[in-house]
Amino acid sequence: MSDFYKRSISDVISELGTDLTYGLTEEECQKRLSEYGYNILHEKRKKSFAVIFLAQFRSFMIIVLLIAAVISGVVGVLEGEGLLDTFVILGILIVNALIGAIQEKKAETSLEALKSMAAPVARVLRDGEVTEISTKELVPGVVILETGTVIPADMRLAEAVNLKIQESSLTGESVPVNKQTDMIQGIDTSLGDRTNMAYSGSIVTYGRGRGLVVSTGMKTEVGKIADMLEQAEETETPMSRRLNQLGKVLGMAALVICGLIFLVGVFYGNSVMAMFMTAVTLAVAAIPEGLPAVSTIVLAIGVQRMVKKHAIIRTLPSVETLGSATVICSDKTGTLTQNRMTVVRAFVNHKTDQINRSAPGTELNDEEKRLLEIAVLCADATMRKKDDGTISFTGDPTETALLEFGVLYGVFKDEVEKASPRVAEIPFDSERKRMTTVNRTLAMSTRVNVKGGLEEVLSVCDRIIIKGAVRDITEEDIREIRASNETMAGEALRVLAMAYKEYDESPYKVTIGDLEDGLVFTGLLGMIDPARPEVLEAVAMCGTAGIRPVMITGDHRTTALAIAGETGIYHEGDIAITGSEIEALSDEELRENVAKYSVYARVAPEHKVRIVKAWQDHNEVVAMTGDGVNDAPALKQADIGAAMGIAGTDVAKGAADMILTDDNFATIVSAVMEGRRIYDNILKVIQYLLSCNVGELFLILVTSVFNLGMPLLPIHILWINLVTDSLPALALSVEPPEKDIMKRKPRNSKKGFMTKGMVWRVFYQGLMIGCIPLVSYLLGLHDGGEVLGRTMAFATLMFSQLVHVRNLHSNVLSSFKTNPLKNKPLIWAILVSALIGLVVILMPPAREAFNLAVMDREHWVIVIGMSLVPIAVVELFKIFRINGVRLDGKK
Repeated sequence: MSDFYKRSISDVISELGTDLTYGLTEEECQKRLSEYGYNILHEKRKKSFAVIFLAQFRSFMIIVLLIAAVISGVVGVLEGEGLLDTFVILGILIVNALIGAIQEKKAETSLEALKSMAAPVARVLRDGEVTEISTKELVPGVVILETGTVIPADMRLAEAVNLKIQESSLTGESVPVNKQTDMIQGIDTSLGDRTNMAYSGSIVTYGRGRGLVVSTGMKTEVGKIADMLEQAEETETPMSRRLNQLGKVLGMAALVICGLIFLVGVFYGNSVMAMFMTAVTLAVAAIPEGLPAVSTIVLAIGVQRMVKKHAIIRTLPSVETLGSATVICSDKTGTLTQNRMTVVRAFVNHKTDQINRSAPGTELNDEEKRLLEIAVLCADATMRKKDDGTISFTGDPTETALLEFGVLYGVFKDEVEKASPRVAEIPFDSERKRMTTVNRTLAMSTRVNVKGGLEEVLSVCDRIIIKGAVRDITEEDIREIRASNETMAGEALRVLAMAYKEYDESPYKVTIGDLEDGLVFTGLLGMIDPARPEVLEAVAMCGTAGIRPVMITGDHRTTALAIAGETGIYHEGDIAITGSEIEALSDEELRENVAKYSVYARVAPEHKVRIVKAWQDHNEVVAMTGDGVNDAPALKQADIGAAMGIAGTDVAKGAADMILTDDNFATIVSAVMEGRRIYDNILKVIQYLLSCNVGELFLILVTSVFNLGMPLLPIHILWINLVTDSLPALALSVEPPEKDIMKRKPRNSKKGFMTKGMVWRVFYQGLMIGCIPLVSYLLGLHDGGEVLGRTMAFATLMFSQLVHVRNLHSNVLSSFKTNPLKNKPLIWAILVSALIGLVVILMPPAREAFNLAVMDREHWVIVIGMSLVPIAVVELFKIFRINGVRLDGKK
């Protein structure tokens, strides 16, 4: 059962069959261990590296290339030309598969991280004595909880003395939760509001207690998350989908054209073997062998760039997927906010002031100074001054906020406490909701300092200090105080009231019973985990880029709405919804209304997964951020999961595709821009490679149909595709982003690479690339025979493609208006590729291996002249706006 929080302690003890003072007997423990099993998380059998490696060959394009490699090898052996072509193709495919398999294997870490969260030992009650056992052997019974304890299983609290538990990794609550033992009334109380429960993986930050274990292993809340991680479906990335679509189109086209040419050739009376060789050459020409490898390397280069922008990419396709993002589901704490409680309002002298943290000033009146002194003295948090001059704070987030606020105005705890050392205290507890300290002053008098909830502090105050004068508190005073408190609470601030009183006697004459009575009300301090300043600009950029940011948090609705409104995520007319309200909706209802919600508050892990799926059902590409265990299933379900690198748990990092090393929402938006840049550059790479391959295909197709001989051998095409073209293609990957890159709407993730504009450009540019070497081949064939014609076709094809790459800087702007030096790697790639090509043509051993002839000056002039044609042709198409781009520049 999962409703233990609704039941009394006596009922739970009765059901579990245990005793709070005696615990379990060893014999009973062994029986329960055989009944419930070990307190561990199970996992499905993982794929071996060999299986993952072989899975990389499922792509249609890869299968066609494998077939081409085998056929090429058979033909090579029969023709006595060896297996060079086969080895080249296989080498490329194996390297590509290895890269993909290594990346995928690294990603399988989520469940191991969940396991590491478990405490190695637990303190339990056995046979009336407290003893330590391995967490693995824990069964339903009594567990002892102390400060620092990692909760080993889900338990119903039976004893809680000032007990606070940090549950942020599971619930998203940003501060430790005060725990109690009373049963909770309500139909569906969210995980974060079950204050009488303690959950596996959480940490005791204060106090002590005892818990009754009610769930172990896979039955715990963490276990349910582990099961969701295992059940989560692997989402295909837009990049993988597009490459597979492209591969199928190219593969089918290659098979159809090869078959057609084979039949035409045989019809012309050519030998079956010769036409088979021609068909293989066509297959090699039709498919860009380097595209899978080049795409992988382009993404890897993007990964390295992302590291400099505080984002670590765990899976290569995630870089490009980011560029397709249409919805960003962001956690609040630490991502949109600074993940530290900060004092932003102060109520003193019946006046509420907003704290100007950039220019706080140091002039404090007596009441303000007294308020700050109470805040820092009545706190257990500590501060430490480092050698570099910075100050670090340790302790409860609320108290560290008070100390940091004091430092802002020159009130340092160590200095104040040195002047007024603490001699007694009454710790905070969940019933009084106050904390009190007694401090001795330099004049040997005594000051009692009290902080706590407003009503709890007001109930022990009978006076107030206003502008230096202490007087009786009136109903009008109380109305003003409560009005200020309500205003701060309406802004989702956590409000603390401060009060004091002084004794003239020495401390030893003061009794504890007198401390919390007859106090002087001093003021209020309001604090919140504030939004990061850079988030406002990042959210605004999402608006111009057509991306919908939404907040998903485990925090309360009021707090979530305050931050969402401040950052621009929540607008008038939007709706906020809570986890309990989501629970009441069916999947269909949530799917229909998901676009109406901008804020999801108080949500559970399963709700986050449902929200992500609902957006995905609308064909949205969803990026999800998170840091806790509770975020892991949604991170894995999302198209792109982004975990926090600083505050994030290992579980979240293991389930994510990307880790933000600065835990910043603005970094996600920068990553989206980088993803769009990479996609743009991959499009340029594809346009370049396909136009070149279409040109090669057209060249061989024409010469085959008209029975003009073989202008290129398979080794020539492989050389150009894998050596000459690859360096410039890689250099295109570092093209700078276009100026309007974040002013476009996200591209449709369902559409392939081959838009109408892309098809047109590939077609006419491929036709151009094919015609240019065809002319050279025919001239060489006329002047010196097939070998000279083949040499001229090879040289012209190679150099014209290197010239053509300059056209790819922009589909709109003239190549003469783009600075060639803006991409220096491309200049070097062109020069190096040209140099390698010259080595093959001019060096006798290489020339003979490639079956090429020596060209004289006249034929070199023809080759050079024909190689420059692509610039002139594409420039004309750009001038007349017939480059597959509309007048508004859209593709």
